[in-house]
Amino acid sequence: MTKEEKAKYIDDLTAELTQAGVFYLADTSELSVEVINNLRRKCFQSGVTLKVVKNTLLYKAMERVEGIDYGQLSEVLAGPTSIMFAEVGNVPAKIIQEFRKKNAKPILKGAFVGEAIFIGDNQLETLANIKSKDELLGEIVGLLQSPAKNVISALKGQGGKIAGILKTLEERA
Repeated sequence: MTKEEKAKYIDDLTAELTQAGVFYLADTSELSVEVINNLRRKCFQSGVTLKVVKNTLLYKAMERVEGIDYGQLSEVLAGPTSIMFAEVGNVPAKIIQEFRKKNAKPILKGAFVGEAIFIGDNQLETLANIKSKDELLGEIVGLLQSPAKNVISALKGQGGKIAGILKTLEERA
C-alpha cells in the first residue's frame, strides 16, 4: 500500500468508527476461504459488515475518532483482526455463537457497544444477551399495558357478575 492509499484507508475507517455505535473485533485467522465466505454471507444476511483490517491502521483510525475513548480495545490489536460493524448490539455476538457451533473461530477479541467496552472471548455470552432497543421498548410497552389490562378485565368480570346477580334477583321477585 502506498502512503496515499493508507491515508485514505485510515480516513474511511475513521468515518466508519465515528458512525458505528457497535463494532466487534474478532480473530478469524485459519478459517478456510469457504468458511470465511459463509461467515460473510451470514453477516450480510443479518445486516452486519465484516472486514479484515490491519491492526496499525485500525489503531490510527481509533485515535482519530473524536470524543470516544476506546480504552483497552487498542490492546487487543494483535494478530489477524476482523471488524464487524452492526446497528444492533447483540447481533454479531449471536452470529459468532452460532458459527462456533461448527467452527473453532471466530474468537472475540473485544467489542464496543454504545460507549461500553467488552474485552475477551469470555464476554460473548454477555454480549449475546444484551437486548436491542426494540426489545427494550417492547418490554416497556408490555409492562405499561399490563396494569391497564388487569383493571379492565377485572371491571368487565365484576360487572358481569353484578349484572347476573341483579337479573337473578329481578327474576325471583
